[in-house]
Amino acid sequence: MIHVITGTDTEVGKTVSTAVLAARALQLGQSVAIYKPAQTGVQGQEPGDAQDAARWLGHPERLTASEGVRLAEPMAPADAALCAGLDPVLALPSLDNHVQRIRELAARHDAVLVEGAGGLLVELTAQGQNIADLAATLSAELVVVARPDLGTLNHSALTLEACLARGFDRGTLLLGSYPAQPSVLHARNLDNLRQLAAGRGWHFAGALPANLVADPAGSRGALHRAAGSLEWRQAAAPVTAT
Repeated sequence: MIHVITGTDTEVGKTVSTAVLAARALQLGQSVAIYKPAQTGVQGQEPGDAQDAARWLGHPERLTASEGVRLAEPMAPADAALCAGLDPVLALPSLDNHVQRIRELAARHDAVLVEGAGGLLVELTAQGQNIADLAATLSAELVVVARPDLGTLNHSALTLEACLARGFDRGTLLLGSYPAQPSVLHARNLDNLRQLAAGRGWHFAGALPANLVADPAGSRGALHRAAGSLEWRQAAAPVTAT
């Protein structure tokens, strides 16, 4: 099964969450591919999110990192293409291009993790298709990463509502960063997000520690420990692709 990782917003911990999911797949003895359909905000040969996740995990032989397209400006793909003086129709892969590449990766790997850009409805293609359209075309399961702070209940509820409206009646909600000394607000949000997910038929996997998100390169073992500590349901962990 292919998993698509998106977020309630940008900078919520999607890349670290993707690395933790990859660690989970590796723990299960699987080969795993991380695919970033549109990597923006990078120059030349700078590592992108997929390459960062692979580096944090020590570049294991059973892990492949790849991208669909990369653009310099840190913004939505079509806007990043326009700012570079490019025609988005020519510069951005089509939805079919992404689907083909992901299915090729799935044919060679046990698990494929697709990390979106920004949130669920950020457009990936010049034709306006987004990460939700890509996940639906692939029959993938969504992993939605949220933040623990003020405003997260509204952002998370809106995102899950959009997921359900598009036919994703199951998936996983995950807190991308949780402080070691949570405030009353953080504790309430943790409990409320668990209830929010359950009330919509989704699974709540728990929270990643904030110190891991702040320094994911600090310890490869921390990524694996986080993978082992989260409350994965059987269908939410990366499984053999078919």
